[in-house]
Amino acid sequence: MPTMEEYLKQPLEQRLLRLERTADDLAGAIHGRSDAALSRRPDARNWAPKEVVCHLRDIEELFMLRFHMMLGTEEPVFLVLGEMPPDPERWGIGGRVGMPLSPDRWAEERQYLRNDAALALAAFRKRREESLVFLRRLSPEQWQRGSLHVTLGRMTFADWAALMAAHDDKHQDQLERALEGRA
Repeated sequence: MPTMEEYLKQPLEQRLLRLERTADDLAGAIHGRSDAALSRRPDARNWAPKEVVCHLRDIEELFMLRFHMMLGTEEPVFLVLGEMPPDPERWGIGGRVGMPLSPDRWAEERQYLRNDAALALAAFRKRREESLVFLRRLSPEQWQRGSLHVTLGRMTFADWAALMAAHDDKHQDQLERALEGRA
């Protein structure tokens, strides 16, 4: 499974092709599985296959929000999903305001286990197609526009495509392990 750094060494088109395959890879993994199988967590700390699909659906929206911000503003700074920033007060996080970008919080509050996996996959597929249309429309100059990731530093659209590809691989592996009952 390639890392983000390994994807960065690949031609951009290879990264985009990886992003194109994800919905089909997920569909193949969950096809014919019962709702019970898709809702079964391998242990108390790891997601069920259905939760993985819902996470990918929801994170795709976040990627697109970031992409629009990257085109519309200069070097926007982005929080890291699931990680508290080093200066939470600057971000208005703390006290009664929790970390808004918490995958586990999303899974619980959005009741991922009650979602229909096929519908979540269809929504992910639609959002991913939109993301790919957006990315493929970028000019060479726009591909170099950047954002500041709190932990990874400056990231261009090309960097984000590598991050997304590695993220897809990680969660495809997680989903397949969960189907096998492994964390």
